[in-house]
This record gives sequence, structure tokens and C-alpha cells, in this order.
Amino acid sequence: MATATTTTATQRKERPSTVKEHTYVWEGLDRSNRQVRGEIKAASETVVTTTLRRQGIRVTKLKRQSFRGGKKVSEKDITFFTRQLATMLKSGVPLLQSFEIVARGHSNARFSRLMMDIKGRIETGASMAQAFRAHPAYFDNLYCNLVAAGESSGTIDAILDRLATYKEKILALKSKIKSAMFYPLSVIVVAIVVVWVIMVFVVPAFKEVFTSFGADLPAPTLIVMAISDFFVTYWWLMFLIVAGAVTAISFLFKRSEAFRFGFDRLVLRVPVVGEILKKATIARWTRTLATMFAAGVPLVESLDAVAGAAGNALYAQGTRKIQTDVSTGTSLTNSMTSTNLFPSMVLQMTQIGEESGSLDGMLGKIADFYEREVDDAVAALSSLLEPIIIVFLGVVIGGLVIAMYLPIFKLGSVV
Repeated sequence: MATATTTTATQRKERPSTVKEHTYVWEGLDRSNRQVRGEIKAASETVVTTTLRRQGIRVTKLKRQSFRGGKKVSEKDITFFTRQLATMLKSGVPLLQSFEIVARGHSNARFSRLMMDIKGRIETGASMAQAFRAHPAYFDNLYCNLVAAGESSGTIDAILDRLATYKEKILALKSKIKSAMFYPLSVIVVAIVVVWVIMVFVVPAFKEVFTSFGADLPAPTLIVMAISDFFVTYWWLMFLIVAGAVTAISFLFKRSEAFRFGFDRLVLRVPVVGEILKKATIARWTRTLATMFAAGVPLVESLDAVAGAAGNALYAQGTRKIQTDVSTGTSLTNSMTSTNLFPSMVLQMTQIGEESGSLDGMLGKIADFYEREVDDAVAALSSLLEPIIIVFLGVVIGGLVIAMYLPIFKLGSVV
């Protein structure tokens, strides 16, 4: 009987810890009838009302704080926040006040609410790492692990500064890749729209004129007119095929690990572009590992975060294999060699770093080298793509125009 009672009491003690708490914004009147307001974390509105009543506050307005509303919190926002927080902590600004300054100074309401929620969790006794872990959509394992390492070692300002530098470099790398792909993709989209307009609206108008000629039309003109008829008749089918393909690829990329692995492996084999993406992945991989290792995070735990930050399923799988090998006593260099994912230069520099005891510095130099390689490759790709795109547009659009004007030229020569 005593055992049952003890078990029940234990369950009652454990139960509140599993209750999900929310942040509530309240307004009310204190014992002197003065208007007061604030925020509180609780499991329900009833708990908030009861707690405030015990403090002598009569609640007049109570609302659960939601993270909806406002723009999406971007990676750039988190990077800028990390740099701000590191700067303020180094300047001696108290932690809670730093969060409040960041929240009040940001134009995005959703980001401000996120900062106030983290501040509230820290006020109730949670560590910074625990408060960040409550929002995994914005703070990944790498971020939280580094913050936890900084808190345990008492060097949170230095860790945040290192983390901000890391995120700034990764963000710059991603921005360069996106800018290199944006120009050709935008031109291709414009070309598709122009071709569609010509096929659906322009060619049928020419077709009516050519029909009145009653003469045989050149083969290129007949081909373009046949394609135009298909566009006009089955435009809805083409739209469904494109929309279905995009939706299916997006669904499979999110849900199927095998599809994501195959897609990422295929992308790395694409000429020119694949080489740039491979260099960018290696730069991100080495930069992440260097940052984690320099912060004092054990190598096995660091590799766990690196796998999530690799940005490529092929390298993520290889990193997990490296982590397994390292945990069994294999050196990092030998583990990396067995994956066949890293160039010999990376392996040699990693080996030197391991033997000299400066692995983080050597990995940082590798990352710097490959980031410069990506810069040069992106610049070369941009200069190469521009004439190719111009020739492509000239052939496609010019070919359609010439095909439609051939009958007019033929008619002129007859006259």
C-alpha cells in the first residue's frame, strides 16, 4: 500500500514537468488601482489568473502570446542577433537586458516575440542553451551545443562571437551560390514565359494570315504552328505536369531520405555547377567542425552537429560513418579517407592538424581556401553563363521569329 502511495505521489510530482507552458501577456490593476502589465509563463489562463490574484493584481486583459504574425524569422535574423548578443555581452550589458534590447529594436514582430520568449525562459531558471533548444526551427543542435559549451566554460561571449563569425561566413557562402544560380534561372523563366506567349497568342494570329495565302508553307513554319496548336489545346495539361512534378519533387525531397541522397549525389556530378557545390559543401563542413572543436566540444559530438549542417545528404551520411569510426578509436584522417568524399589536400592538412594538435586551426585554413575557391568559381561561372544564355535566347526566340517570317519572305520573292 505504501508502495502504491509512493508511486502515485511520484507520478504527481513528475506530471507537472510534462505540462507544456505558454507565454501570456497580461494587463491589470494592482492594489492601488494602478495600471500594470507584463508577461508570464504558465500552463493555462487559469494558472495565470490565480498567480496574479495572489500578487494582488486584478487581471483585465489576458492573451496567449503567439509566434504567428510578422515576417518569417530568417537565418540572417539569427546571424545578426548572434552578433548583437556577442557584442553586448562583451560590452558588459546584462544578459536579460540584452535580449530585451534586441527584441525592442527589431522591426519583425515575430522575431521580437521569439526573443521575449527566450528571455522569459531564462528568467524562470533555464539556461541559455535550454531556452534555445525550445525553438529548434531557429536554433539547431550546432548552435545549442556551442552555447552550452560556452556556458559551462564561462566564455559565452567568446563562443557567441565565434558562432556569429561562423554563421556570417556560412551565410555569405550560401548567398554567393544563390546569386550565381539566380541569373541563369531568372533568364530561363523569362524565356519560357516569352515562348509561351508567342506560341499561344502570336503564332495563331500568323496562322490565320498564312491560311489566307493558300500556298505551301515552309517546314519550319509548319513545325512551329503544330507546336503552337499543342500549346493552345493542352496548355492546362502542361501546367498540371509542371505543377505535379514540382510538388512531387518537393514532397519526396522532404519525406524520402533515399530520394534526397540520390538527388544530392546527382547534383554533385553536374558539370561545373557540381564542382562549385562540392567545394561549398567541403568549406561548410570544415568550417563547422573547426568552430565546434575550437569551442571545446568533443570530436564525436562535433561530428554529430557537422552531419546536420553539411547541407548535402551524401556528406551527411559520410559524416555519420566518420563519427562511428572515430568513436571506435580510428583517427579522423583515416575515417575521412574511407568515405572517398574529400580531396587529398583536405586529408593531408587534416592529418597535419591532428599530429600537431592544431586541428581547429588547420580546418579553418581549409575552409578559407575552399571559400576562396568558391568565389573564383562563381565569378568564372557568371562570366561563362552570360554569353551562353545570350546565344540560347537568340537561337530560341530568333528561331521562332524567323520560322514565322519565312512565308512572308517567300511571298515577297515571288512578287
